[in-house]
Amino acid sequence: MNPSTHIHFDEDLRALKERLLYMGATALDMVDKSAHALRTRDTNTTESVFELENIVNQLHVEVDDRCVKLFALHQPMAGDLRFLAAAMKVNSDLERIADQAVNVAQTCHYHLFNEDPVPQTEIVLDMAGISHKMLRDALRAFDHKDVDLARAVMALDEEEDRMKRTALTDLIEQIRVDPSHAEQFVDLILLSKNYERVGDHATNVAEDVIFMTLGKDVRHHLSEDFILTPVRKDLLGS
Repeated sequence: MNPSTHIHFDEDLRALKERLLYMGATALDMVDKSAHALRTRDTNTTESVFELENIVNQLHVEVDDRCVKLFALHQPMAGDLRFLAAAMKVNSDLERIADQAVNVAQTCHYHLFNEDPVPQTEIVLDMAGISHKMLRDALRAFDHKDVDLARAVMALDEEEDRMKRTALTDLIEQIRVDPSHAEQFVDLILLSKNYERVGDHATNVAEDVIFMTLGKDVRHHLSEDFILTPVRKDLLGS
């Protein structure tokens, strides 16, 4: 790669990173607005979430296109290759986070806002708060290649899983003791799953930061001596 081409490539990488961070900031705003809508029962806020989805969807296509062109034109190596591979995976996770925020907004807009509010909403708002923090910190880790912050995000995933289990137990119990509000409690169970998924995708972003920075794949917590077993041909058919 000649010097002028290398300079152009570096500029393209910076532009890609900026677009990805803009997409992340938009997805983060959607998560924040979805929680605000749940708290305030404001239909204008849910409408804002729906509008932001269009931006994320456009960026999703744009970022993928930029990555493919950079792969094809420059054949990157080492750290640049890991960055592009991570960027494509982060792009996918951010789009899915936006989808979860839309799911929350739709449940609020078309169901919860038509029902009586229940105090158990706070359980889900607590989950929304930790999901928001996980995504915010994962994006900061991506921006600064901060492995320590990425690992902190991964540690929060266990806390959110615990919160989700507690929420599920409490809400199912509320359905039993207060069946007149069963629909609200079922909707809140769905929202708790949406915010759990936001946290899961934020964790994926954090894992990609570690891969991008250290070249280490920490998905699934595989041991160093993991050996891939042969495929069982009898399961594949003839």
